[in-house]
Amino acid sequence: MRNNMGGLDRSLRVIIALLITLLYFNEMIGGTLGIVLLVLAIVFVLTSLVSFCPLYVLFKLNTCKRD
Repeated sequence: MRNNMGGLDRSLRVIIALLITLLYFNEMIGGTLGIVLLVLAIVFVLTSLVSFCPLYVLFKLNTCKRD
């Protein structure tokens, strides 16, 4: 499993995940949409931690700096 996410991509995902979490716990979003967005936020954080996104492999994307 090779890294395919760059630093900016990882940072943006964490920021988006934090924003979704804040909106959910401040009850600005809720119900089914809120739960779906929370799951998406968890996926964003996990993929940021491992620097690997399975969807990038399918679409042949790579945001890492090339050597």
